[in-house]
Amino acid sequence: MITIKSAREIELMRVSGKITAKTLTMLMKTVKAGMTTAEIDRLAEDSIRSMGGTPTFIGYNGYAHTLCTSVNEEVVHGIPGPRVLKDGDLLSLDLGTTLEGYVSDSAVTFPIGNVSAEAKRLMTVTQECLMLGIAQMQAGNRLGDIGHAVQEHAEKNGYGVIRQLVGHGVGTKLHEEPQVPNYGTPGHGTQLRPGLVLAIEPMITEGSYEVETLDDGWTVVTEDGKLAAHFEHTIAVTNEGPRILTLRDYAEHPDVNRYRPKEEAA
Repeated sequence: MITIKSAREIELMRVSGKITAKTLTMLMKTVKAGMTTAEIDRLAEDSIRSMGGTPTFIGYNGYAHTLCTSVNEEVVHGIPGPRVLKDGDLLSLDLGTTLEGYVSDSAVTFPIGNVSAEAKRLMTVTQECLMLGIAQMQAGNRLGDIGHAVQEHAEKNGYGVIRQLVGHGVGTKLHEEPQVPNYGTPGHGTQLRPGLVLAIEPMITEGSYEVETLDDGWTVVTEDGKLAAHFEHTIAVTNEGPRILTLRDYAEHPDVNRYRPKEEAA
């Protein structure tokens, strides 16, 4: 069942989203080659708890960590552990915060040290896909408008759009209805109404969109071993347009600015 959030509920999710955003910003500034993914997970948990939040992912379907840490060909759900990051890696971090019963969910992909021009382009295009999808979150539009905007931009740049994994509603639960594919047909699907809160999360690949899950039961990787990038925000539909509840400081990411719709002030 799709739930419509009240102004009070959206405000609680905005406060939760600030914790998520500040934690991801801190990690983007702190993480470097030589660190393990387990170290990053501890930093994230400490950050969320220090601001009064609870890590949403801990205990979710038996998951034991604050973060998902996915490297290079790992698309999503990488498990923190002893893996040491090295120069040239692409790291995707996905985390959620629960505050007073309300969840915010966000993800980012960023370079560890010096990465290839191809990797930089993949990250840029995936960020653009996210912002273009968010721009379609206008009252009266439909879910297909979001997916189409993501798919069109990714595919015209030569990238794959993963079909097996989707965005989702978010609220008192991490995953709520509706599902939000990163592909679709304009004008089709559920109509967007003020108070609907969605997690939009393009997962874009250098090559084929086919993926598989490793034996750990969590980590999803590209079948062809090529790079993947993942960006995500939690956004509310309002009468004034989309309101990003997990907005970070984009000062270091000027390429995204021209795609930003009306959004929550930093």
